[in-house]
This record gives sequence, C-alpha cells and structure tokens, in this order.
Amino acid sequence: MDFSIPPRVEPIVRRVRAFVDEALIPLEPRFLNGSFRSLLPVLAELRAQVKAAGLWAPHLPQAYGGLGLSLTEFAHVSEELGRSPLGHYVFNCQAPDVGNMELLMHYGTEAQKRTYLEPLARGEIRSCFAMTEPEYPGSNPVLMGTTAVKDGDDYVLNGHKWFATGADGAHFAIVMAVTNPEAEDRHRRASQIIVPCDTPGFTLVRNISIMGEPGSDHASHGEIRLENCRVPQENRLGAEGEGFRLAQIRLGPGRIHHCMRWIGICERAFDLMCTRAASRKMSSSAWLADQQAVQHWIAESRAAIDGARLLVLHAAWKMEQEGAYAARVEISTIKFVVANVLQQVLDRAIQVHGALGMTDDTPLAYWYRHERAGRIYDGPDEVHKWVVARHVLGKYRDAGAA
Repeated sequence: MDFSIPPRVEPIVRRVRAFVDEALIPLEPRFLNGSFRSLLPVLAELRAQVKAAGLWAPHLPQAYGGLGLSLTEFAHVSEELGRSPLGHYVFNCQAPDVGNMELLMHYGTEAQKRTYLEPLARGEIRSCFAMTEPEYPGSNPVLMGTTAVKDGDDYVLNGHKWFATGADGAHFAIVMAVTNPEAEDRHRRASQIIVPCDTPGFTLVRNISIMGEPGSDHASHGEIRLENCRVPQENRLGAEGEGFRLAQIRLGPGRIHHCMRWIGICERAFDLMCTRAASRKMSSSAWLADQQAVQHWIAESRAAIDGARLLVLHAAWKMEQEGAYAARVEISTIKFVVANVLQQVLDRAIQVHGALGMTDDTPLAYWYRHERAGRIYDGPDEVHKWVVARHVLGKYRDAGAA
C-alpha cells in the first residue's frame, strides 16, 4: 500500500495549497471577527475563481462539474482545504452538502437530481441534513420522534430537529423521519425525505449558540420545527424504510472527509505552534522553543498527526477496495483517534500562544470551540470504541469457545 500523494493529484494539491495560503488565510480575520454572511460577496468571487481554475468540487464526477477524484485522492485535497475554516466552502465540498450530493448521486431519481443535485453541484444553492433531535439521544438514532405520515400523494411531517448544520440559508433539507412505525426491524422504520426549506410548516427556530457563538449562514447549526409540513411522496430518497441504511452509507465517506479536514486543522495549528515557539522570547537569551515541555508537545504532535493521517488513508483505501461495511472497524477507529489528536494539538497550540491563543486573532480558538464536537457528532467516541472493542474481543471469544 502506497499512501503517498498520487502523481496526478500532486499538482492539484499544490494549487489548492497556494490558493488557501494566498486567498483564504488573509480573509480569516474578517471571518473570525465578523460573520460568515458578511463575507458572502467576497466568497462568491473566490468560488468563481476556483471554478475557472478547474478545481471546483473535487469530490464530484466530471459529469457534475467536479474533478472526479477518488476517496483517497480527495483525502489529500481535503487536508489542504482543512487548513482554513473557509476552505471547503469555497471549493464546494463542505459538510453537509458533500454528503447530500453523494446521496442524491447514488439514490436520487432523475427528477431529484435535476431539481436538487445539479444546482447544489454548481454551487447555486446549499442544503442541510436533519437527523438529530433534542428529545432523543443522537448516539441511538433509531429513537426518533419526527414522523412522516402519508396523506394522498404526500407525506405530512411533524417533528423537532437540531444541529442541522447550515440550515440558515439552505434551499432544502434531507429529513430523517419515521414512516413505518410498526416495522419489526427498528432499522426499517425511518425514511429520508427531501423538504424544501420554504415549505409551509418548515421553521428555522434559531441558530444554536456554540460556546457563545451563534454563527450564520453556512457556518451555523440550526434548530428546526416541522409542523404539518407537506411534501410529495416523490421527494423520498430511496425506498421507504431505508433511511438508516442511507444514513450509514452517507456517514462512511463522511467520516473520512471529517478526519482529513481535522488533519488539515492539525497541520495549521502545528505550524502556528512551531512559529510561535520559535519567535517568542522568554528572556533576553531564552526562546519559548528552548523549553523542554514545548519541545515535547511539538514532538508528540508531529508523531500523532503523521500516525493519524496514515490511519485515515488506510481506512479510505480499504473502503474503496472492499466497501464501507468491510471498513467499518477502521472507520470507527479513525473517528475517535483523529478527533482526540485534533483536540490535543489545538490545546497545545493554544497553550504555546498563551493569552493570544484565547483570542480570535488566530483561528485556534474558533477551532477549539467548534471542533470539540468532533468527539460527539457522527457517533460519540464511546460508541466507536465499543465497535472496535467488540470486533477485537470477538476473535478471542471465538477462540475461547473453540
């Protein structure tokens, strides 16, 4: 297995890195000290530049205007984009749109692709994904209160969702709702339904404040109410009762995307940490970089980031070779490993920056606020550790029984 950057992707990675350095990082102070919405005109111009440069939507097939990169190829690009909180949006491969595009590509009808996928791929609209509910544990999504009841040719949806990323300004939501409450298999009770956000009864209640920051537009997490919200049954994605299966299919590549974005954040935080250590004097003759504790943080961070990257690339490679189900243990492993490496590296970088690290003069505090959720969303660490441990112990139990 060779996890070096493939030759055909090397020039793409170099161009992406240059764009992030030259066009996006200089914009970060405006983003960190303002709002995402205030930057939309500037970001629209940058998105046009990315399109003109042939770097648009690297995850999408060329038929939809993308670069057609494989999962492992896109992983390298995603890492570069992760170095700025603006990266994935400007290249139109941001969550949750990237997962929704994949769902629509593989399971959407031709009409759904024309209406929702194609404008999403062109960057003309945004979307959100509404699964988590405040009244039920997100770690057990089969417990769900949102319902979609048939009425003629329609579904009528009622329910309460939250942490729908980017709901503010989204054109449509893909909503998980119970359609078959009597199904014996509890994993066959829910379906995924496309709900335009201007449908009567669909209400964005608020942008949820994240450690004191409510966010705006794409950079937000919304609370949603669905009250007698009526949409055609033809808006259902896939067969009735397949909602959980589609969610798992969506989450497999999604965890790869998140993990490589996190590694990009780690690299940027590491660079900021080392730059600060090498440029900050502790006295007339001693530098911060001379302190043994700082040197240990740098060495441990370097080793952890490099190890995490190899784990993610291996998981992506196995998913491509054998499918998401065969790679499920590897996917669970990277989910909790990389989320924890990210938290450790960010914490060390903030410590090295001292009081500056607590401010929004660098992106460290922004990432510390928002990426702490990495240990919770897409399945909390504890669930993924249970998956891995159960797999490992199964071999020993089988041997003991024999």
